[in-house]
Amino acid sequence: MAKEYTTDLLLDFGADGKQLIPVIAQDKQTKEVLILAYASKEALEETISSGFATFYSRSRRELWKKGLTSGDWLKVEEIRVNCEQNALIYMVTPLGDGACHARNPSGRPYTTCYYRRILQGNKLEFIEL
Repeated sequence: MAKEYTTDLLLDFGADGKQLIPVIAQDKQTKEVLILAYASKEALEETISSGFATFYSRSRRELWKKGLTSGDWLKVEEIRVNCEQNALIYMVTPLGDGACHARNPSGRPYTTCYYRRILQGNKLEFIEL
């Protein structure tokens, strides 16, 4: 049966389990997109086991449990898979001050990693202060 119509989870993390799948962390209540990150098979298994968003950090090349160092946890309420089973959404409840590692001028984390928009002339405008 095609991935689009089965009730079986058929995510493909590659033979070694290290292939990455994009994951959107979305606030379950507000529906705001907080983070786009990636998950390995191990990261998804840890997320399911712990109930907290765990990703694979491409820059550090290691598992990244969101909130472990910042205290800004993302409690996973539901995990959704797209039709082709090659991307995930973690529906989360943010626990802490924000979701982003970047800080606003007052020193608090931005609530989302998408706190700027692109203007004409390749300029950025802060939409969350």
